[in-house]
Amino acid sequence: MTKADLINEIAISTGYDKKTISVIVEEFMKGVRKNVAKGEPVYLRGFGSFVTKTRAAKVARNISKNTTVVVPEHKIAYFKAAAEFAAEVR
Repeated sequence: MTKADLINEIAISTGYDKKTISVIVEEFMKGVRKNVAKGEPVYLRGFGSFVTKTRAAKVARNISKNTTVVVPEHKIAYFKAAAEFAAEVR
C-alpha cells in the first residue's frame, strides 16, 4: 500500500475529500519525523512506537579492498508494533 492508497482508503471510509486527508497524513508524518529526530519517542496506543535507537561503534570489513573500517556510533529510527497490531499480523 502506498501513501496515495492510504489517503484514498481514508477518504472513502470517512467521506472527507482527498486533499484534506492528504494534509492530515502529511502533518502526522511530519510530526512523527520531527519528534523522533529530536530523540523523543512517539507512542500510538494499539498501533506501536516510533523511537530512536543508538547503534554502538563497531569495526567492519570492506571485503572488496580487504581492509577494516570503523563504523562510528550512530542513531537509527525504529518502529516497534504494539501487541494488538502484532497479533493481527500473525
